[in-house]
Amino acid sequence: MFSMGRIILLIHLICFALLGELSTSRAEDKIQNASKLEMFVDELPDMPKIQGFNVVNGSPKAKSLTIGMFKKKWKFHRDLPPTPVFAYGASRITATVPGPTIEVLHGIDTYVTWQNHLPSKHILPWDPTIPTAMTASKKGVPTVVHLHGGIHEPASDGNSDSWFTAGFKDKGPAWSKRTYHYNNNQQPGNLWYHDHAKGLTRVNLLAGLIGAYVIRHPDVEGPLKLPYGDEFDRPLIVFDRSFRKDGSIYMNSTGNNPSIHPQWQPEYFGDAIIVNGKAWPKMKVRRRKYRFRIINASNARFFRFFFTNGLEFIHVASDSTYLSEPVMTNETLLAPSEIADVVVDFSLSKTHDAILANSARYPFPSGDPVNDSNGKVMKFVIKKNRDVDTWLVPNILIKYPSPDLSSVSQARYITLYEYTSDVGEPTHLFINGKPYEAPATEMPKEGTSEIWNVINLTEDNHPLHIHLGLFTVLDQTELENEEEFKGCMLKNNDAIKCQISKHARGKKIEVAAHEKGWKNVYKMAPGFVTKILVRFSYIHSNTSYSFDPTGLPGYVYHCHILDHEDNMMMRPLKVIK
Repeated sequence: MFSMGRIILLIHLICFALLGELSTSRAEDKIQNASKLEMFVDELPDMPKIQGFNVVNGSPKAKSLTIGMFKKKWKFHRDLPPTPVFAYGASRITATVPGPTIEVLHGIDTYVTWQNHLPSKHILPWDPTIPTAMTASKKGVPTVVHLHGGIHEPASDGNSDSWFTAGFKDKGPAWSKRTYHYNNNQQPGNLWYHDHAKGLTRVNLLAGLIGAYVIRHPDVEGPLKLPYGDEFDRPLIVFDRSFRKDGSIYMNSTGNNPSIHPQWQPEYFGDAIIVNGKAWPKMKVRRRKYRFRIINASNARFFRFFFTNGLEFIHVASDSTYLSEPVMTNETLLAPSEIADVVVDFSLSKTHDAILANSARYPFPSGDPVNDSNGKVMKFVIKKNRDVDTWLVPNILIKYPSPDLSSVSQARYITLYEYTSDVGEPTHLFINGKPYEAPATEMPKEGTSEIWNVINLTEDNHPLHIHLGLFTVLDQTELENEEEFKGCMLKNNDAIKCQISKHARGKKIEVAAHEKGWKNVYKMAPGFVTKILVRFSYIHSNTSYSFDPTGLPGYVYHCHILDHEDNMMMRPLKVIK
């Protein structure tokens, strides 16, 4: 028999449990079920364009731009209420998500004053227990802009400690200037700009602070006769988001280890796939060639893009560089921050529409399979009649010098670690066993090449991004007896002492033909050693930089899964003479 006290206690416990379930249920009720939103109802937006140069008497000249960050509301889907976002633009009215595409010319300087007009409080939850930009006043949203793939002076690189708040009221310890100088002396290609504030990159990008940046070189690119012009040459900035029913962006406010990090989680995934600011948009196209500069601007989601009707991608360029010759594929895998510059010939379609789809597991490579919502990206509606098509895809594109192994000045081992709590949940990630704040250990000489052997001892594929330097991937070799090697590395953190040569003897992953050119980010496969050659000079001319790369605050390299980058998977990179 139960005593009355025990019965009352049992009733209380049941009530608490029911209240807990009810509370959870109510919270879940507030999240928009992506499968309830109809796909392909919004037209694909063409993001506004800003020219980063003036034309005076027929000649291009340097130009100064002012681009702000604003809080506003953005309509991501016909049936979603407007969403509070942070957006880039020349004004609050013209600000967009993504921001305007900045188009510049090779060799013509562009100066940008990035202005922070954001409110005193963030629109998304963030975690103060990871190393984070903190204002003295405890107010304001710290931001700083990094031009991803840009080759320019350290003070204009967007160092994560160069952050500032509205009106430059609070500034980070590495802040030095209001106006950034992009001299655009590098090879033509695709870049993008985004926030890079310490510990807040993931939430600032989720809020909307992203945009495309294209360097054009008409004398070099014009003779290729690739698709050109606003109609036929389009950036596609792809990312994922989840929403509440009120339209606001949903980000879990509870961490996977809440007693350690109240809010931080190892990856963010949303079920709605956004292209140029619209969820699963549609685009009407003619039966002819189009060029798409596809940027994966997700926090953590990989995309394996393919067309459901069998259309192919003709790769002409990737991360900020052209390929030497076009490469045709049925699918293409893009990690966060990677770029695929492709031509699609819709005249070859046997159907009147083509759905761009996704099949990449999340987290990649061994996570959950895609569902109907995150497995679809956008729809192309193809006109019936074939067009006269004057665009070409030539057999030879732009050739750059091949990596010269004989010129390598140094070989390094770069090891990626993930650390977990007692229950096996990630707590933080390091590169070479060191936090971001530890002094730089990678100090390459300007004008030299280095071999970096990147050892991935985690279960995730990490897209490694190197600021300033471009690199080519030489090979990927699987680690044998990985647990033995990992145990030694966790103890000694020394690849030579742990006999890396004895362990890096497994199967090899062939580098895909369209990824054999020069890149600024690449996918580091779990349990593999990825060998890359990094070049610290211009690759198109093989000459030294037109600026001093040795100044403060230096550069960085990091994983471009933003949740990892924010929780210490980033290291300083100091270039020396």
